[in-house]
Amino acid sequence: MPSEMALPERVDTLLIGAGMSGIAMGYHLKQRGLEDFIIAEKSDGFGGVWRDNRYPGAGCDVPSHLYSFSFALKSDWSRKYALRDEILEYFETCAERFGLGSHLRAGIAVRSLTFDEGEGRWQARFADGRQTSARVVISAVGQLSEPFTPEIDGLSDFAGPVLHTARWDRSVKLGGQCVALIGNAASAIQLLPEVSERARELTVFQRTPNWIISKPDRAFTSVEKWAFAHIPGWQRLYRWGSFLIHELRYPALVRGSLASRFTRWTGRRKINKGIKDPDLRAKLMPDYSPGCKRILLSNDYFEVMQRENVRLVTDGIARVLPDGVETASGEIVPADTLIMATGFVTTEFLPTLEVTGADGRCLRDVWGASPRAYKGVAVAGFPKLFLLYGPNTNLGHNSIIFMVERQAEYVADKVSLIIDGGLKSLSVRPDAESRYNAELQTRLSKTVWAGDCPSWYKTADGVITQNWEGLAYRFARTLKRNDDGDWEAV
Repeated sequence: MPSEMALPERVDTLLIGAGMSGIAMGYHLKQRGLEDFIIAEKSDGFGGVWRDNRYPGAGCDVPSHLYSFSFALKSDWSRKYALRDEILEYFETCAERFGLGSHLRAGIAVRSLTFDEGEGRWQARFADGRQTSARVVISAVGQLSEPFTPEIDGLSDFAGPVLHTARWDRSVKLGGQCVALIGNAASAIQLLPEVSERARELTVFQRTPNWIISKPDRAFTSVEKWAFAHIPGWQRLYRWGSFLIHELRYPALVRGSLASRFTRWTGRRKINKGIKDPDLRAKLMPDYSPGCKRILLSNDYFEVMQRENVRLVTDGIARVLPDGVETASGEIVPADTLIMATGFVTTEFLPTLEVTGADGRCLRDVWGASPRAYKGVAVAGFPKLFLLYGPNTNLGHNSIIFMVERQAEYVADKVSLIIDGGLKSLSVRPDAESRYNAELQTRLSKTVWAGDCPSWYKTADGVITQNWEGLAYRFARTLKRNDDGDWEAV
């Protein structure tokens, strides 16, 4: 098994993370004949967040044919928006198809990276104390890998099961239970239908209401699957059509645009039509621009929230008791099981890694509260360290896999330059990084993400660290431009 394979003392490339970014990166390294690499993965296999997220109803909000690699099209997706198990199987199949299993070292977590300027190599230390030396390090840990649990007084004293959506325990039975669901965003609305059917009572604790649009989901017919598999070019045309439709949604994320105002109007209309009770309707009506927080897709959310055994609480949580939750207004809500749908640690990037670069500088200190990178993939002063799905490479309107593929291609070219050219160091110039990010933040200030709403897209001081500021296609063009002058090589 890969997890039992020896860890080499020296390797050309250390790739951290075996999720979709790690698989894409492994594929592009092998395409360029760069075979001397290992993939260090803290869990027991490929899949990343799709391996970790096993909660009921887990799925993707991007169409299946678009949420897949351009170099590994799948003609037999079961439905337009695939669920978790099918997505995980797809990524595992890709890893096997491209021979990445022999590169995987599963069940080991990288804890620190230190750059040795004398050797021009990164020294990596793992959680079990072992070490390896790499010419290049590529982080593919993603933005949504470390679960976030808020500090709530009394949480550790709760007597029943406490489940986090990112660490779900399928052995816990919810039938006949009083369930308290803390959180009301993407993962919450996916698991709500199934949990509400199992639980005797379900109380949903909401901090901020969400804008919700319909999800055009359905199963693919056998005729459609046949066409994808047998009509030359049809699946790729279908995929590009889906990509262009999603690109057309970006104007709705520009502050003050006609598309943004129209999205607000249709969202309010949906709530007004879907919720009968005026008090519940008022609680579910957002007061911020659509897209400032992630817009959610659901066809049954409003129906579920009006079920007799479902209740919405917006008072806030004062503390958790051994057998329930006390609200800020003093009400005691009984609970047998707590579900934390509270998302991930998003704005820190590499939160579990201690990274020390040239001149002994710590990446966490360099970043401070607002991580940044050149084109989302490199940080000045940290030679031959590359990030996938790094700062400002997330999207609010299209498929992240498109973005990650472009980054993997870009990084693979840089790795080829390093390995084939025998470079001791390759680092982005500080002035190039500063210029890039100054321009980026100026453009981001014109988007709805700069609005006054709490979201995981930005830090506490208001800097948008997660999202790219325009069309996905424009990001691809940015990475394609010749930027040799922005790099220093030794």
